[in-house]
Amino acid sequence: MSILAATCLAAKLPTTNLRGDYVEARTADVYTGPCFANGEVGQTGRLAVMGWHVETGEWEGVNLAGLSVMGVIRGKSTLGDYAATSYPAVKAVIIVDEKATPEQRMALQAFAQRMSGDLLTDVVKTVAQPIDFQMAGNSVHSMQAEMIAGHLAKVATRPLNEGDQICHNEGVFYPPLTETDHAMAAYTTANSYTGKELGESWSYPEKRSAFVASFHYSN
Repeated sequence: MSILAATCLAAKLPTTNLRGDYVEARTADVYTGPCFANGEVGQTGRLAVMGWHVETGEWEGVNLAGLSVMGVIRGKSTLGDYAATSYPAVKAVIIVDEKATPEQRMALQAFAQRMSGDLLTDVVKTVAQPIDFQMAGNSVHSMQAEMIAGHLAKVATRPLNEGDQICHNEGVFYPPLTETDHAMAAYTTANSYTGKELGESWSYPEKRSAFVASFHYSN
């Protein structure tokens, strides 16, 4: 293939290059000490709500700037546990931005599935909801974020403070459930899901179980 032909072919490939913010909350502490983590592992932490807000960019040529997508997960064991696996029994619901076009909704789902590995593979339902995302100060360093999908799902966080330390040897015990550029552990003020698609709904606020992060993806 000539250099000119290769250049023309590359120019026709759809663009994938996105940047934005991410938030997640689980039902087990991610910022904790070993004694608390050992008490929770295998007992809780199998549920999570995660969400991406695209600031700029396209997924395979589809513009997703300003749109959001969320994933709601029910695993069989503690998500992120190194000694056990939640696969293949992870079930998920994907929530796409209601204001997205049909093409954008498909792109949002494909993007979320790529970013979350196997967690969003077994999707029992994809639903469209109005998704509102807010981040204080427009920086992950604030660790204060909120993502709400209608009345279906909600994640809200605040910064961790000294009063949140119990053992005083806490650290990040589990990594985020997605690829990130820079992630900060945060305190969960809301982590809820009211749907019936996963066989259970939940509300788990007031835990050290969240991450606020930035992300970018390109190929």
